[in-house]
Amino acid sequence: MSEVPIRTLISPLRYVQSRGALSRLGEFVAPIGTKPLLVADDVVWEIVQDTVAESFQAANLPRAREGFGTYATAAEVDRLARRIRETGSDVIVGIGGGSTIDAVKAAGHLEGIRWVSVPTVASTDAPCSALSVIYTEDGAFEEYRFFPHNPDLVLVDTQLVANAPVKFLVAGIGDALATWIEARAVAKANATTMAGGLPLITGTALAELSWKILWENSLAAIEAVKEHLVTPAVDAVVEANTLLSGLGFESGGLAAAHAIHNGLTAAPQTHGLTHGQKVNIGSLTQLVLEGAPSQEIRDFVEFTTRVGLPNTLTEIGLTTADVGDLRRVAEAATAPGETIHAMPFEVRVPELVDALRSIEGLSRAIRADAGLPEPVRYTGH
Repeated sequence: MSEVPIRTLISPLRYVQSRGALSRLGEFVAPIGTKPLLVADDVVWEIVQDTVAESFQAANLPRAREGFGTYATAAEVDRLARRIRETGSDVIVGIGGGSTIDAVKAAGHLEGIRWVSVPTVASTDAPCSALSVIYTEDGAFEEYRFFPHNPDLVLVDTQLVANAPVKFLVAGIGDALATWIEARAVAKANATTMAGGLPLITGTALAELSWKILWENSLAAIEAVKEHLVTPAVDAVVEANTLLSGLGFESGGLAAAHAIHNGLTAAPQTHGLTHGQKVNIGSLTQLVLEGAPSQEIRDFVEFTTRVGLPNTLTEIGLTTADVGDLRRVAEAATAPGETIHAMPFEVRVPELVDALRSIEGLSRAIRADAGLPEPVRYTGH
């Protein structure tokens, strides 16, 4: 008997967002588990420890905290899993950026306990998803790990997000802008999403809503976060980056943009760039592959330049002459199982190399015509 195809949408059990939300973390964790293990790197912990302590004391929860390295590697996941066993924890709480949260989800899954995401930046759509991106020790993409459920709680304190360097919000915008570009391609192809089925209208619509909110609010939100302010524009962009992009990418689907990001992690020149910066190169390259209308490409290049996202090879440390490196990027991006195969047409290595090389001159011409700055070469960390 053949398997009946399904359309599906998945989401966190609860999403909480507001200024000062961290002060209520204990209240929302208490119904999930009685022995939490908190995971945060030293920098994040210095910022949040007092608020978390008060919140957990009010909820009569014990506090056990574990540090975190740089990347969500297989070794780091295994280390956290051992700590779960040693502490007898029944819920693990990731506080920090996308890699911390991805490692926490993977470790919680390995040990069969529940998990909570507390992003301190709005830099990726990782907090809401039922998957983790696992990297090698030097930051190259290794694999996706999929889980049977999403986090039990995602809690975002918008003041924490506004207090963080603005580059993190910009990175999140780059990650989230890809959501609609990819979801509409997946819908056109009627391809399978990260949620394990075909997209519902709802998932695709949430991806489009994220896109619309970002175009309307990103520039105002960036200016506010430069001054560590929480405004309605900041609230809107945080929701678009975290919740709407999270639901949209997972239940709407990923396509070429994120596969190209994964390929770019294989180029040492790009190390040190944020996830969203590399994704933005993937988004523009996908538009080129699709033969998108020239006005749409022009608008995208102008908008992302104003936001502060890269849209040339120069800005990610590569050049059009780096054909060997770009071929390796394209080979990784088109590897079996990569999301580029959800596109409505086949993407082969030569076409992808040419598309990547083409964005340099294309973006430079658009930027010059619009009176926008020339690209600045990225030289690493």
